[in-house]
Amino acid sequence: MTILLASQRVRLYDSNELDDVLQAMARKAATLLPPAHAALIGIQRRGEPLAQRLRQHIAHLTGQPELPLYPLKVKRYADDLQVLHRYPQLTENPALGSLDLANTTLLVVDDVLFEGHSLLRTCAYLAQLGARRVYTAVLVDRHTCQQPIRADIVGVHLQVAATDIVECNVPPFEPEFCIEVVRHGAAS
Repeated sequence: MTILLASQRVRLYDSNELDDVLQAMARKAATLLPPAHAALIGIQRRGEPLAQRLRQHIAHLTGQPELPLYPLKVKRYADDLQVLHRYPQLTENPALGSLDLANTTLLVVDDVLFEGHSLLRTCAYLAQLGARRVYTAVLVDRHTCQQPIRADIVGVHLQVAATDIVECNVPPFEPEFCIEVVRHGAAS
């Protein structure tokens, strides 16, 4: 007989620690992105405010103005990892049509790289629009990616159980910037 145990929430990174993580990510991004003809793509929901924070750090490091940021809505999973759509649903951003994507280096930002469906769908969409140089950045890489995609910039590498949920709490969606793992256990 299997007895389900209650969920356990564990905080792995707090706001101060994540600020250091974002600064390290910004240093790496600054080496990949040219000062002109670069833009950030923030995958909604939490990738967009992460991209906002990242571009502030990049601007501070480089002394350049903040890079343009374009949100892109891509959805496959609910926050509890329940599959909402068989294939990632992408809502096009018409503002991307005004960019010279063939000559603009893009950095796609997302919160968690899980199976890779959203990141792959986003990069394929940008390539379809004519983008030639696309880099990817994630706050957390779970190392469970099943798609032919990887993150060029990773803030935190986590290897947790398949049933665990990695929660990136990012304002304005949550009050405090932190990373937590929700563990669902079972005992015999």
